[in-house]
Amino acid sequence: MNKQDNLYQHAKFSGLEFNTRRHFLKDCRTGIGMMALGSLMDSCNIFSDKSDASSLSNPLAPKAPHFQGKAKSVIFLHMAGAPSQLELFDYKPELQKMDGLDCPDSFIQGKKFAFIRGVPKLLGPQAQFKQYGESGIWLSDNLPHFTKVIDDVTVLKAVHTDQFNHAPAQLLMHTGTARLGRPSMGAWATYGLGSENNNLPGFVVLTSGGKNPDAGKSVWGSGFLPSVYQGVHCRSEGDPVLFLKDPNGFDRDMRKSSIEAINKVNELSYQEYKDPEILSRISQYEMAFKMQVAVPDVMTIADEPAYIHEMYGTSQGQSSFANNALLARKLVEKGVRFVQLFDWGWDSHGTGPVEALDKGFIDKCHRTDKVITALLMDLKQRGLLEDTLVVWGGEFGRTPMQENRDGKQNKFKGRDHHSEAFSMWMAGGGIKGGFTYGETDPIGYNAIEGKVSVYDIQATILNQLGFDHEQLTYQFQGRPFRLTDVFGKVIDPIIA
Repeated sequence: MNKQDNLYQHAKFSGLEFNTRRHFLKDCRTGIGMMALGSLMDSCNIFSDKSDASSLSNPLAPKAPHFQGKAKSVIFLHMAGAPSQLELFDYKPELQKMDGLDCPDSFIQGKKFAFIRGVPKLLGPQAQFKQYGESGIWLSDNLPHFTKVIDDVTVLKAVHTDQFNHAPAQLLMHTGTARLGRPSMGAWATYGLGSENNNLPGFVVLTSGGKNPDAGKSVWGSGFLPSVYQGVHCRSEGDPVLFLKDPNGFDRDMRKSSIEAINKVNELSYQEYKDPEILSRISQYEMAFKMQVAVPDVMTIADEPAYIHEMYGTSQGQSSFANNALLARKLVEKGVRFVQLFDWGWDSHGTGPVEALDKGFIDKCHRTDKVITALLMDLKQRGLLEDTLVVWGGEFGRTPMQENRDGKQNKFKGRDHHSEAFSMWMAGGGIKGGFTYGETDPIGYNAIEGKVSVYDIQATILNQLGFDHEQLTYQFQGRPFRLTDVFGKVIDPIIA
């Protein structure tokens, strides 16, 4: 090979050097970032071009839904552990007549249960039922206060799920899938609507019962949505948010200056990389600074009048479901879009007195019945119930059979997990009052009329907020995702 050929080959391979992936990514990273940003902006198909720009500068800015919704906010009361519908809303006198009989083979053959083994005994209702209100809805004596507001609610008696263990069932209820990684319902609502209060998060979570839900914080996470939409977990005892106060020797002006300096760096990073998550980070720093003033004011019940404390049964300075319910009313009153209350301890297996239907379960009912009744009455007297959707339920129901763990009947009265049929209720936000929808068979095992899924519940909640659940989407991993996945229908008969 002569000298001229050597020079030609050198030039040829020098040119190829710049066609490697490393050089392509190095020189074209800005273009790739803009392509990704454009894809993300296109996926926000519920917004106009004008609101796209505002949502990038302020992700929590108020946004218009697909149509005029009847609800502006949601309070979701989740009784973690799954309360028994057969001791609350689903009156089954035939089951009482069959108490103590062997369960028919048709109900257990080929079925999966969390703990039942062998042939269990049928268990009659461990409560007395009567009809209440102008609607004549059946309620058990475990809910003496709720009888006052029964004409304001719709009871769904035939809800079903495909999960029978706590964590996956809770994930399905709140994220639309039994697996980790998807955005929660509150995150979707905040993503779609933004917040009406610039100083408070759009999505707030309050927990009671001593533990978080079995599924953990994923049930209020943002999944693949920008992290600004995840739920903010507040406490009703002590500081509502950890590290809310300025540390010693660090005043508010100094904190403001430090946040401004941090966000200038973040802005420079955004200009270089065009990563939308950087905008979320900027928004979160700004929100944290505003929350220092706004949160202590709204997250206290000390300023409420004595009759309100009496109505709810609150105890100032303690962590309780009653305190959380009162805080939920204050939060929606201040424009928070989605408030999620989790109350742990409703798992009634009958393995001990705390999990017994005739002991611990009754205690849980009495601790929450007055509170929930007060919440609905309080919202109604303030004119908030008409545009606040209140949802109550667990992650699944309980079996008509007594649990016989390891093939032996439990010492106390209890029921196993049941996915085929359970009860939930909704109130306010454009939902009919004094109405029941759905029916189960004579022993409460299967839904036989008005059967609805968890996805139908989610679709209905989004509908009341003004969204077509099939169109509220976010582009991720090459396809548009939505809360209800590929399922769900709005439960039209319960809408006023």
